[in-house]
Amino acid sequence: MTKFSVASTSRRGLLKGAGTVGLATLAFPAIWTPAHAQDKRIVVRDPGGPYADGFREAFYQPFKAATGIEVVPIVAQADPTAQIKAMVDAKNYAWDMALLNRQSADVLTDTRTGVYLEDVNVSAPEIPERFRSQYLIATLVLQTVLAVRTDKFKDRKMPSSWADFFNVKDFPGRRAMRRNPADTLEQALLASGVKGNALYPLDLDRAFSKLDAIKKDIQVWWTGGAQTSQLLKSGEIDMCPTWNARAQTVIDEGGPVKIIWNEGLWSYEGFAILKGTPKASACREFIKFTCDAKRQAAYTKYLAYGPSNPEAYKHIDPARAQTLPALPANLANSVQLDGRYWASNKDAVNERFNTWLLS
Repeated sequence: MTKFSVASTSRRGLLKGAGTVGLATLAFPAIWTPAHAQDKRIVVRDPGGPYADGFREAFYQPFKAATGIEVVPIVAQADPTAQIKAMVDAKNYAWDMALLNRQSADVLTDTRTGVYLEDVNVSAPEIPERFRSQYLIATLVLQTVLAVRTDKFKDRKMPSSWADFFNVKDFPGRRAMRRNPADTLEQALLASGVKGNALYPLDLDRAFSKLDAIKKDIQVWWTGGAQTSQLLKSGEIDMCPTWNARAQTVIDEGGPVKIIWNEGLWSYEGFAILKGTPKASACREFIKFTCDAKRQAAYTKYLAYGPSNPEAYKHIDPARAQTLPALPANLANSVQLDGRYWASNKDAVNERFNTWLLS
């Protein structure tokens, strides 16, 4: 563990201050020397926290035991697309792989701006087709859900939809929202009455009009999942959209929080290979390893996201399975996020959203 944390700290510090040009000149001796060690080591970006604990037990340590290849996890920012583009353009690989959601993978493989990921080229028939793409095989399925403090609604009706969340009059309480247009605009449109199968392309004027009506009632604009866990745990807010595992963490610790699965926004995450990394073959071997049902079941003890391999549920405690977003009952009324829409519109929508926040 010491070896992991030293490398993690070194790289985070270097990357934090590195731009596209500066990254080309950086060296990472803690990871890349001596030369013979390169053949037995791959570096992967993951979000840390419960991911690190779950993936260490499920994937990193067993993969080293099975193959002799060490997997070194590096914690990085929530949206690592700019860092990945800088590494690939510079051909200077701080990471060989990165855990990405489908939206980020689509941004990094938009042919108009350049393809920054390798074709995954891994046979994984055990993973349903809707959880696979050319560049990404899902390791986990997640949902953005509405999380509610139950103790704040003991004697009154609890919100059960995005329309309720936006209904300040009938459901008063302290609210937080994500400081990012992704998810947030979808929630606004669903709250305004747009059906899930008609969300895309997003009606931006309608979405921002809906957000205008609630803007003054948002106490916190959050930027990271761990922040939402703390807000819910402390009771600083009464309800907020967040990733289901972040809410489940509070529930597991005994916090009075309920997850509203209705109209959850689902996507998936998997390990993507950076274009041009000399470790692509070892990365593909690792990705194949992560498709195993028992291995996926192992991380759910730490991380309440749903395995992409349906056979994994045979190895998960039934009570725990009820908390996972890929369970059919929890997916029943959910809406799939459209990563291709965000790949095409991310920059323009981000600019409009940030301008709106400051207005």
